[in-house]
Amino acid sequence: MVVGTSLAVLLNAAASLYARATAPRTPPVIHVAAPSPPGGAARDAALDDLVAAYPQALAGHRAGTLLWRSGPPTPIGTARRDAEAAVATPAIADIFAWPYPLGEEIPAPLGDPGRARPAAFFTRLYGDCAKGEVEPQLVDVRWVGGRSLRFTRVAGAAEALEAVARDLETLGPAFDRYLWPTSGTYNCRAIAGTASKSMHAYGAAIDLAARFGAYWRWGPRPAAARAIPWPIIAAFERHGFIWGGKWAHFDSFHFEYRPELIRAARRKAGHAD
Repeated sequence: MVVGTSLAVLLNAAASLYARATAPRTPPVIHVAAPSPPGGAARDAALDDLVAAYPQALAGHRAGTLLWRSGPPTPIGTARRDAEAAVATPAIADIFAWPYPLGEEIPAPLGDPGRARPAAFFTRLYGDCAKGEVEPQLVDVRWVGGRSLRFTRVAGAAEALEAVARDLETLGPAFDRYLWPTSGTYNCRAIAGTASKSMHAYGAAIDLAARFGAYWRWGPRPAAARAIPWPIIAAFERHGFIWGGKWAHFDSFHFEYRPELIRAARRKAGHAD
């Protein structure tokens, strides 16, 4: 068992290193569907989803501001119609720039649902890792096979990941190679090629085995069926996580805790929360 795990760790690391070493010096141009942020009543409903997803932190929204249970309100801002701006310098309104598509089918053209991560919201919610504010909130989460991972307890994220792990364990040993070793959870870093914080910097994201995934900077989207099997993706979505394989700028072994986007998707689909 130890030998098998060690070999898997080496294969995971080798796959990541090879992908980075052979990645093009200039990232490929990715065509992204234009943002379609909700307006009017739909915008209010999306903001209601945001508040409901983080009830311990948020009290509501009013007159263009997000109301926190403690401290001053935060301006919601105006959603951008430009895909690059919505991701590079997002306002809180840009969180819903693209709807997240629930389910196995991935619609075309692809947007980047969830890649707009406004620091005004997420740093206030989870803390600034550069200031040592995130690590005290990390807890050990029981992962598949009795292993453990560090994840933030803020906003119920650790509990959600534990629920995912329970669902994954019912899938059986055929899925184990995708789930262990992982490629990491907490990492105080920016997103590659940007100055924006990764959700890993908040302790709210997990990368599964890199050797079974693909990343847009490393090469083209695989033509074959997705490498991460659908039952794994479904388990994450059930508990408030989005999958990076549904992005135009794909990251197909990446999952991050974004209950507001899952909640909005369920509401639009008419599913009970």
